[in-house]
Amino acid sequence: MKSNSTIPVIDLGECIPGADFIIKVSECADVPQRMRKPHRNSGYKIGLLLEGETITYTDFKKYTAKAPALLFLSPEQVHQHVSYDYHKMIHIAFSKDFLLTESQGILSCWECMFNQVVVSIKEEDRLKELQSYANLMQQEFVQLKPMKDAVIRNLLNAFIISAARLGSCETNVVHVDSSHNKIVRQFKNLTDEHYLNTTQVGQYADMLYVTPGHLNDLIKTVTGRTAKQIIDEKRIVEAKRLLFWGQHSVKEIAGHLNFEDDAYFNRFFKKHTGQTPALFQRISREKYN
Repeated sequence: MKSNSTIPVIDLGECIPGADFIIKVSECADVPQRMRKPHRNSGYKIGLLLEGETITYTDFKKYTAKAPALLFLSPEQVHQHVSYDYHKMIHIAFSKDFLLTESQGILSCWECMFNQVVVSIKEEDRLKELQSYANLMQQEFVQLKPMKDAVIRNLLNAFIISAARLGSCETNVVHVDSSHNKIVRQFKNLTDEHYLNTTQVGQYADMLYVTPGHLNDLIKTVTGRTAKQIIDEKRIVEAKRLLFWGQHSVKEIAGHLNFEDDAYFNRFFKKHTGQTPALFQRISREKYN
């Protein structure tokens, strides 16, 4: 288990060293000790809840999921499992690089599904469809067959598209050429890696060999937000996570997020949230407790 600003990170490779994809079924009435503590995951996780219910905290909100339902977790989110009731679930975990790039072009913002956290499955046909993809992935996962990773990627791609039909995300295809899709994916990867230290659109434009104006227009066409909005939102969400889950002072968090000083951080945070960092920390923790 690695650490990220004092919030532990559970590595996918701890289960199977070197694995980029794992699928398994759990049926239990208890929660592993390390899952009871706030943590992040090194990759994406999808849970297909078949029986029972789970109670979790993801980032700053409590979620109760009752079967049948889908649960989504992205690598950046902080998660804590607090349920001890019986539940049966199919767990699907994969690295950032495992999923077919084609799926990121099909769904204009497929990752928005992971921000929904819990999606109820109300139709029996939808549940059967998801289970069929999951069962096929599991069969491929446990067997040694040629091209098994390619088969699993395509099945996972189909599973995610099927799951997207259940949620509130818009899944309309945005018709941009492959070079534009590549730039959007590269921008997403770069901001994931560098948003703490690299905060200006021009810096990312230089990395991608495009102009800042072109990058902003392209990102807004695909995501509905400007590149600067995405960078700022990532910094704000990370600040909220550290304020809520971490044990740092506002000054220490400002330094971690590379603000010039805590006064500038306070102004930036209040501009985007309407609250000072200290007020957000107090109110959100009071709700949690």
